[in-house]
Amino acid sequence: MPTDQPLGSLENLDKNNVSGEPSPQEVLLAGYPGAALLVNGEGKVSCSNAKGAGLEALIQHEAAPEIREMIDHARAQGCVAAGSVSLNSAKGEIVLEISVIPGLSNDGEVLVMARDMTMERNLRTALVESRQRYKDLVEVSSDFSWETGTGGEFIFVSPKGALGYQVEELIGKKAEEFVLLPEEFSPLPFASSKALDDIEIWMRNKDGSTACVVLSCVPLIAEEDGEEQWKGSRGVCRNVTEERENESALARARRREQHLNYIVSTIRDELEPHNMLSAAAAATARALGVTGCRIYRRGQEEPFRIAAEHGNVEGLGGLDNKLAALDSGDKLAEMQIGKWRVLATATNYRQRINGAISIWKPVDDEEWDDDHLLLISDVANQLGIANEQISNHERILALSRTDSMTGLLNRRAFYEEDLPRRISRLQRSRETAALFFVDMDNFKRVNDVHGHQAGDDAILSLRDLLMEMSRPGDVIARLGGDEFAMWLDGISPKVTETRAARLIEASHSLREFSGDDDHPLGISVGVAIYDPDENEALEDIVVRADKAMYEAKNAGKGGYFMAAPPVIADPGEGVRTIEKPKL
Repeated sequence: MPTDQPLGSLENLDKNNVSGEPSPQEVLLAGYPGAALLVNGEGKVSCSNAKGAGLEALIQHEAAPEIREMIDHARAQGCVAAGSVSLNSAKGEIVLEISVIPGLSNDGEVLVMARDMTMERNLRTALVESRQRYKDLVEVSSDFSWETGTGGEFIFVSPKGALGYQVEELIGKKAEEFVLLPEEFSPLPFASSKALDDIEIWMRNKDGSTACVVLSCVPLIAEEDGEEQWKGSRGVCRNVTEERENESALARARRREQHLNYIVSTIRDELEPHNMLSAAAAATARALGVTGCRIYRRGQEEPFRIAAEHGNVEGLGGLDNKLAALDSGDKLAEMQIGKWRVLATATNYRQRINGAISIWKPVDDEEWDDDHLLLISDVANQLGIANEQISNHERILALSRTDSMTGLLNRRAFYEEDLPRRISRLQRSRETAALFFVDMDNFKRVNDVHGHQAGDDAILSLRDLLMEMSRPGDVIARLGGDEFAMWLDGISPKVTETRAARLIEASHSLREFSGDDDHPLGISVGVAIYDPDENEALEDIVVRADKAMYEAKNAGKGGYFMAAPPVIADPGEGVRTIEKPKL
């Protein structure tokens, strides 16, 4: 039962003493610093000291049955009974330490003593909590705490050990045995005579790996013979290896991003698509710090072909053949070719391999690190897009230069690109060439009678015929409608005429497309010989061939006509002018 009456609120009490003089019992009880009282065999309090009133009230009102049980136990066993009693009060819980001593008299009188342990219990609890709090804070703020002696050896390590070692594996060992490059420190932080804070140090784990720890310590100072003496150091270490690795990874990622941005911007600065790859090869070699770089392109069902390269390519002859392994699905291929360590990967666009990139360095260099592996993959992704853009550019360019039906050069490409280049080359080699103008006879009749599909078939048949009559180095163009041109390099006038005659003979196969028997489908051919010694302009060659073709038409169609050699103007005569065709 709760009580609000303080222990010791009553004065000395002896129920049988009326003389006013202290009884021996009262004298006995008065010397005890806490609450004390005597309980007779009937369970009544016979005497109490100044602080015993509250304890007496507890016993008389049966507010603490535990006390009555200890009294009964002490009488029955004839020995001291002791225990703690917790009471609730308005000020909180009160803890009493009770001791019952029997045998004080023959009538079963016992001595009951009580000590208020509330403050002590609270202080002890607070101390335990404080120590636990300190221990928890140390453990969460550090990976291990330690203490070293005057010889720099560990004399204490936190119970969980450190660096993968158990405590017993560290005690007695010098700290420098676990430090990488301890000579870089003077003195070693584990044996410092002054306080240090956040010192970064690399240590060796039990498994052989390394750990970066941040160390803070204070010196241990003791006074001997009036002088302060250093007795060791005490401190904590926090493992920051993961943080440093993350910082390093972030720094490498930023460097890779910078390198990639440099490569991409270099590519984008090039206006000519094919120059993009040359710029990319040079930029990649510089950014990755390698000996060389080679970029490949590949079309569908085609082998890899070199598109650009940079650096020392000596001894890399077998590299191209080994790239077929990239088709197996391997993202990266590492190989050794001669004196080179090579790293290669495919370039893709929409899951289709359209090329590759390879880099190399000397074999005696270090192996490829993660930065090289990641960066070459990033570059390959960009090159996959660049290769596709170049292919699209080539397709657009091809469409602008070729006739959509026949696949031959169109009029613009033939006159403006191909013939000027060929004539320039012949002016150096001093060889002759021949220009054939071919026009179909009675072609309109084919369309009128059989339809345009038959006309298209006739045009394709003539294309095939011209290709059969030409060589790989020659060029054929469709000038428009049923007009074709053919340029034959390095051919003599005699062979040219023979070729024209054979062409007319072969053209008889076109008659199957004729509109009717009275209007057979055939060709008329005009031929002009080009001789670089005559220094004839391109426009004049075209005019002569064109006029020769009309001569063949006017002669009855189905034949050829050899144009007369160009007329060289006499300086004393007026210059002859001729009408130039539209190029």
